[in-house]
Amino acid sequence: MLKTIHQTVTFPIPPDKLYDMYMNQKLHATITGQPVTISRIAGTRFRAFGGMILGKTLQVVPKRLIIQSWRSKEWKTEELDSTLIISFWPDKGGGRVELTHVNVPEYDYNGVNEGWEKYYWKPWREYLLKKETGIGMAKAA
Repeated sequence: MLKTIHQTVTFPIPPDKLYDMYMNQKLHATITGQPVTISRIAGTRFRAFGGMILGKTLQVVPKRLIIQSWRSKEWKTEELDSTLIISFWPDKGGGRVELTHVNVPEYDYNGVNEGWEKYYWKPWREYLLKKETGIGMAKAA
């Protein structure tokens, strides 16, 4: 059975900056601590976490929306790719990320759901805190 993940996360920076953090290959890798290949051009393939996550960027609305086909290397070959929809919105004091991740295999639902917090939202918060306090500014440049 396929499942859907819904998450909403707020950060103390504008939504366009959050979009840039996700779509900038170098910054994305700095924040997650893992290699990534990503492009702002629809139709291009992406890889994250050393090839553990694979997919294709299907649609981009600059500074606002990213839609990707997405799959874990651990998923069975015959399984459909999931679809990841990430949108970026203004929010009090910063920006909000709304994530919808559809067609996640039930056996991997908990891992993927928890993985977003562990591998994305927590490192983003830590990166922003370091940047705010002046620690790690050289890495961001």
